[in-house]
Amino acid sequence: MFEVFIVYLDAWVWSVKQQKCLRFDPDATVWSVKQQVVCSLSESLWDVYNYGLFQPASEGHHARFLEEEQSLRQFPQSLEKGVPYLEFRYKSRVYKQSNLDEKQLAKLHTKANLKKFLDYVQSGAVEKISKALDKGLDPNYHDPESGETPLTLAVISGLSVDGIRVLLLNGAHHDFRARDGLTPLHKAVRVHNQAALLTFLSLGVSPDYKDRCGLTPLYHSVLTGGDTSCCETLLYYRARLGTRDENGWDESHQDGPPAVSPLAVI
Repeated sequence: MFEVFIVYLDAWVWSVKQQKCLRFDPDATVWSVKQQVVCSLSESLWDVYNYGLFQPASEGHHARFLEEEQSLRQFPQSLEKGVPYLEFRYKSRVYKQSNLDEKQLAKLHTKANLKKFLDYVQSGAVEKISKALDKGLDPNYHDPESGETPLTLAVISGLSVDGIRVLLLNGAHHDFRARDGLTPLHKAVRVHNQAALLTFLSLGVSPDYKDRCGLTPLYHSVLTGGDTSCCETLLYYRARLGTRDENGWDESHQDGPPAVSPLAVI
């Protein structure tokens, strides 16, 4: 066990609300550490599954949110001498520029512009998506009507692989969840979008991200049934078997067609 100094930052105004020094197993995943942090707070958080452990910029390292399915031990700069320092904050685009114009960014993120950006995603206007992101738009937000994010909407609407890559490489978090608690990977398997799923996995995204019930994309691929391609892709990228729901059922207990059982495609 080792200690980590956690600062909880409010989602919108970034003012420090609580400071805690917590003890974690260095082999614990960031996902499980997040759950411990949430349980330690004295107040409930809105959209809590879109909070993350944030590592501020340090000498030789850019600022970033830690990957949920990796262990703390896999982030050596998090385990430096002394008490490591992390922030627990709402996920947003991490800008590498140090001279950001906050007023210009605020003007960019109007309701009209955010809605227009979602229209670009849905219509497949990759060039317009790229231009908006180059200006600094943060693609981590929810459509007030559907609850989808730009990235989950991209998966559902069949945005091209190039379009999805543009989003991922320009600030969209692959684990930023839609209002229903599903990540873009979960959405991809639910709509049988193997091309999008393969794009995520080929960029090093974990196949084992959890929804708010702790269920993985592989579990959802069995639930939806009818198409083995996503299930096979997840297994090729070593998705873990044996995720159990609240009833104790894993993937093999589901009633989908026999062909979509993960055991049938190993």
